[in-house]
Amino acid sequence: MEKEQQSSWQYRLHQIIYESDTAAGKAFDVSLLVLIITSIVVVMMDSIGKWHLLNGRLFFTMEWIFTTLFTIEYILRLICIKKPWKYVFSFLGMIDLLAIIPSYLSIVFAGAQSLLVFRALRLLRIFRIFKLSHFLSEMQFLGGAIKGSLRKISIFMLVVLTLVIIMGSVMYLVEKGEHGFDSIPDSIYWAIVTITTVGYGDISPVTPAGKFVASLIMLMGYGIIAVPTGILTNEMAVAMRKKETRADACLSCGREGHDVNAKFCKFCGAEL
Repeated sequence: MEKEQQSSWQYRLHQIIYESDTAAGKAFDVSLLVLIITSIVVVMMDSIGKWHLLNGRLFFTMEWIFTTLFTIEYILRLICIKKPWKYVFSFLGMIDLLAIIPSYLSIVFAGAQSLLVFRALRLLRIFRIFKLSHFLSEMQFLGGAIKGSLRKISIFMLVVLTLVIIMGSVMYLVEKGEHGFDSIPDSIYWAIVTITTVGYGDISPVTPAGKFVASLIMLMGYGIIAVPTGILTNEMAVAMRKKETRADACLSCGREGHDVNAKFCKFCGAEL
């Protein structure tokens, strides 16, 4: 059974597309990255008015060549795994789909082609080429920490939102609707800019009472910035034990990030 699997064309195609252990696999990934970078450069150059007038037709032709190649590559990725829907709804699968959809949308919706800059995200595949798959696992580790802290941060942001509404309203009353604080929404905008320590300076208080309120918001801003950082750091410390993963991709769903001693895929259950 194992020999039949190794001799199948789907298995060989999987080794080339999903793995970089072989010369063919590394050549495929390097070629793919060159195409991605070139297509991004073409999109950026086409956005320059002068170059669009001079070479618009050339850029258009090149873009459809890239789209065709990426479409073929996407189809091949689906063909060589046992459960293609697992790949479709994976992180990299969604990125691959976003890389080709804008070109087809541009046929119906003008301007959709500018969304092709999403292809830059596909450069994440460079991690696999240079055997740096642990960086991809670090990204998954960070994503898990963010997901775990999302509820706490959401509650904190709700408190901050309530605070800036109150402080913005107070500043509107203190400045009596003058000096840029023409409305409560304008005052809330100033409170957000101030409490995040951005400080554009387009609106600033003039009255002594207004300066006092502004000083309080500035001091609160330093403490508020530290809270989300602490929440995320705590979640990262909790998730540290899930850090080490294997470098190979699942033959069934094409996803990576399995535990070092794993014998089965944690996403689809197939044997690794």
